Amino acid sequence: MVHPLLNLKNKTAVVIGGTSGIGLAISRGLAQAGAKVVPSSRRSEQVRAAAAEIEALGRLSLAQPCDVTDIASLTQLLQSVCSKFGSVQILVNCAGRTKRMPTLEFPESEWHSILETNLNGTLRACRIFGRHMIERHYGRIINIATLSSFVAPYEVAYSTSKAAVASLTKCLATEWATSGVCVNAIAPGVFPTDLNAALLDGRERDRELRAPMRRLGQLDELGGAAVFLASDAASFVTGHLLDVDGDFRAGGVNHQSLDSL
Repeated sequence: MVHPLLNLKNKTAVVIGGTSGIGLAISRGLAQAGAKVVPSSRRSEQVRAAAAEIEALGRLSLAQPCDVTDIASLTQLLQSVCSKFGSVQILVNCAGRTKRMPTLEFPESEWHSILETNLNGTLRACRIFGRHMIERHYGRIINIATLSSFVAPYEVAYSTSKAAVASLTKCLATEWATSGVCVNAIAPGVFPTDLNAALLDGRERDRELRAPMRRLGQLDELGGAAVFLASDAASFVTGHLLDVDGDFRAGGVNHQSLDSL
């Protein structure tokens, strides 16, 4: 029997960037814990496919695309979910972009575009959904950071944006500490996804040998961390960045092993 505080049966979760990779794995995990899950992203076809996958798990869902660079789009997402399910208790911010290039060659337009999605998009979603949660005196917000929130590999815009997401998480947790809204982040280690496939550059075996657990992460291993932070079991946990990294950071792995996160 599942511990009752980990049961998400009466909760509605919105996972922005929840239609592929880490976001889709988290969407599945929340659904398996009993939540109604709305996985959203910009691409309508992916949104429909992800919503169908959630429904195939026996949970309710909704196919509603959104663009984190557009306040109106995020507002429409919240309104659509509330229209169908009444309210939102869980928000996961997983939309992200990356580009690997030396800093001196990095186009300023790419810099702004990555921060616009990874950082500003997370802030917009936190503000829009956070207000909704504060009004109801309950909420769980989970942002997606990364190990490059703490150490510096070679994706300057991505690493900078994720370091800022880590700081944003702590700031909002402190500001909203008495509101009933807990704000935390998951910092995944090296999990092969479509986002980082090109950056891994065929060196997975090298990275496996450097990792204390001698392997890369499997996407399904992120689900339990998300379920915990989304649940009432984490009611006294806020402002925390949870490493899910196979001991990469605590084990003192050198920066070269993180150059493609």
